[in-house]
Amino acid sequence: MNKQQTVIIIVGPTASGKTDISLQLAARFNTSIISADSRQCYKELDIGVAKPSHQALQSVKHYFINSHSIHDNVNAQVFEEYALHAVTEIFKQNDTAIMVGGTGMYIKAFCEGLDAMPEIDSAIRNSIIQEYNEKGLGWLQQQVQQKDPVFWQQAEQKNPQRLMRALEVVTATGKSINDFRKKNKAQRNFNIQKIGISLPQQQLHSNIENRVDVMIAEGLVDEARSLYACKNINALQTVGYKEIFKFLDEKISLKDAIGQIKQNTKQYAKRQLTWFKKDKQINWLLSAEILSTNLI
Repeated sequence: MNKQQTVIIIVGPTASGKTDISLQLAARFNTSIISADSRQCYKELDIGVAKPSHQALQSVKHYFINSHSIHDNVNAQVFEEYALHAVTEIFKQNDTAIMVGGTGMYIKAFCEGLDAMPEIDSAIRNSIIQEYNEKGLGWLQQQVQQKDPVFWQQAEQKNPQRLMRALEVVTATGKSINDFRKKNKAQRNFNIQKIGISLPQQQLHSNIENRVDVMIAEGLVDEARSLYACKNINALQTVGYKEIFKFLDEKISLKDAIGQIKQNTKQYAKRQLTWFKKDKQINWLLSAEILSTNLI
């Protein structure tokens, strides 16, 4: 292991201030940032995924932002390969790299590697997405519970992305997704330091509500309208867009859509925290502590 080379990973729930912290750390170390966000990589999505500002992207080199299209099949395996290549590039110039994001599976893939998963026919994936959009989370939960009971017992049962992934694997192969998980951790030849942003729940919820209001003011409805024809593809099964699509379909009012975005974002933040709290390697600090700590 090269003890001189370190990836500092900043994690936390959505709207916890990860972007600002990462930019300050990148400036301190004169280095680049790798985004570990499963949606900011899509060049067609902007307002609804809370990308760093144009100015921030100009001032600091970012990897895995605007790097893919919503029509690409992007997953944790794609991210692992991309991020390892990015780290190699960064280490040619600097012994420190910054990674920041809230997609737990992507960060786990980068740190520990992934087991090889079967190729899934796009027709199966698209069929499951369409049925989920039509029938909702209850249908998805019932299907996974029935077809992959082993996975269901330890699943994030309110996380549609994880449930759809498990359902497509069992539909395509007849086997539980757990059968493909060998839990062999990869060994990386650099140091990894994980820091989590700790925030009181009341402050986090306030940040989320304010962020949603800003997104609406900046034109989220128009952005979703421009993406409407693609609403059933995987990249757009995303809080912020799904609710506006329901408004555009005249199923709910705009006021209700905004309320649902706020509520669903809070639920998503809770799932993120549940995931990250299981990782005992994360040092949880307040924002100010991160910038002043001697851990870095």
